[in-house]
Amino acid sequence: MSTPNPDVYEQGRGMDAHNKVMRDIRGRKDESYDPREPTRVWLDEDNTPDGVYDSLTIILNTGGCRWARAGGCTMCGYVAESVEGGSVSHDDLMAQIDVCLDYEVDQRDAAGEQSSPSNRTKSDTADDRAGLIKIYTSGSFLDEREIPAKTRREIAETFGDRERIVVESLPDFVTREKITDFTEEGLTTDVAVGLETATDRVRSDCVNKYFDFAEFERAAADARDAGAGVKAYLLLKPPFLSESEAVADMKRSVRKCGAVSGCHTVSMNPCNVQRHTMVEDLFHDDGYRPPWLWSAADVLESTADADVIVVSDPVGHGSDRGPHNCGECDDRVQRAIKDFNLRQDPSVFEQVSCDCEATWDVVIDRERSYSMPLAR
Repeated sequence: MSTPNPDVYEQGRGMDAHNKVMRDIRGRKDESYDPREPTRVWLDEDNTPDGVYDSLTIILNTGGCRWARAGGCTMCGYVAESVEGGSVSHDDLMAQIDVCLDYEVDQRDAAGEQSSPSNRTKSDTADDRAGLIKIYTSGSFLDEREIPAKTRREIAETFGDRERIVVESLPDFVTREKITDFTEEGLTTDVAVGLETATDRVRSDCVNKYFDFAEFERAAADARDAGAGVKAYLLLKPPFLSESEAVADMKRSVRKCGAVSGCHTVSMNPCNVQRHTMVEDLFHDDGYRPPWLWSAADVLESTADADVIVVSDPVGHGSDRGPHNCGECDDRVQRAIKDFNLRQDPSVFEQVSCDCEATWDVVIDRERSYSMPLAR
């Protein structure tokens, strides 16, 4: 079992070379960000063990992931969007929450005339607010260097009248005591863990993430003891894997996560090319292609029988820097994936086809990690 210490992430972990490269890449950042404005906020729908919820997703702007400041994950550029100085005050973080609540009101008001009781999800709150709140940062919401305990407790109180909440964290910050701040408010609580893969070597060598699968299992047990569930985030096609290796790794990882007690949902995120990352450098040097949307569909279809909800959200689909096919069918496949997320019915993929699927078949059969990408 791994014993990560956030203050000595680099020591003795064989990650010094990756981290040095990542620090050099991140040093190119020259943008600055307002500590009173969230990184992003949007409304959507999400599938949960209790049905489909309208959701409000919040990405808070913090001082950044402490692992990323050491070097960090090869594909993650979120730290480049964080506030300079390493910390954001309690008052500024709560101001960001207020911005998100105002956004929700504005969006609901704008959509009010187009909504009717017949097409609202069963989980809408009585005053038409989102029943599900999802809160992320550029690192870990449960890391008290990013989100102080006082702020965490006030956020829990702010959303205590909603039905469900998701907070994201690396596993070493997950403790029973922190999670009870939310469960004691009566919120059905899920802890989202950026696991990326169930294969320790892929997580270490391709993603440059420091913990082992056993640490994820420990975090899931602590969440379960606090009355919370776990949502595992997986990464389809980190750098240095061929398309077929990436697909096979995801299929294994989904099933391994589903076997962990308390893990009820797996969110498989196809890798996209973010700024100030090693993946971006590889992409510009023709050493990386984001995954095919056919690969995402294949994983979802193949694991639909697993004892876990499996969803996917291909960010930037159809673009060169995002998961894509040929450009003609990307939107159709994306819609099928979104449909699958809500219905968990693999037959949705039988409704989409394209000539480029034959090219994808060749890539799966012939691409090798030492000579990829075989096709752009």
